[in-house]
This record gives sequence, C-alpha cells and structure tokens, in this order.
Amino acid sequence: MGFLDSLKSIFSGDGELSDAGYWIYVRSRRCKELIKTRVDLRNDLSLQDEGGYLTRKVLIGNNSRCFERVEVTLIFDQNRQLIDHQASGGELISAEAYEAALKAEQQREQQEAEQEAE
Repeated sequence: MGFLDSLKSIFSGDGELSDAGYWIYVRSRRCKELIKTRVDLRNDLSLQDEGGYLTRKVLIGNNSRCFERVEVTLIFDQNRQLIDHQASGGELISAEAYEAALKAEQQREQQEAEQEAE
C-alpha cells in the first residue's frame, strides 16, 4: 500500500485510527430528548494530575422546542477505559436503551403522521 493509499484510508474512516472513539448516549431531563455523541479518546481527553484522564461535554439536542443542556463528565483510567461518569441536566443511558427509545419514538411519530393523514 502506497503513501496516498494510507492517507486515504485514514481520512475515509477505514484506517485503524477510527477505533479511538467512545460513544455516549444521554436523555435530557426536561424534554426526554435522546442525544448520541462520540468522545475522541486521542484528542478530547485531558490528563489529570492524580493520573488518568477527564473530559467534559456539553450536549444540546436538535429538538427545536427545547434547548436543554446536558453536561457530561467522563473519567478514564490510564488505559483510557471509563471508570466514572456524571451527568447534569440529564442521564447517561446504555446504547441498547438509546436504540429502543429511538425506535419507540420513531414508531410514535409514524403513527401520528398516519392519524393526521386520515
């Protein structure tokens, strides 16, 4: 593989660098909006004095009627494995709970659209 192919694979997402992410899923407290975001484990983490890494993310969803902020603090160990988390303005949820809630929300919207069409 030549140099240009290596460069292309990095920027296209096919390279091994694409694995350095940690996905978080939250539900806002007031609006119950679902938000998904990615933490880049290479660039988003700050080294702590006592060891390990820390990052803070302030998330605002796409819901046009509610712009509630959810602040998430994630603490990672030396190996960049999550060891603690906190959320203000919402709650962290699992990927499975996020997918199930998203699917239920989409079904509800589809039913509402069908009812309006009748």
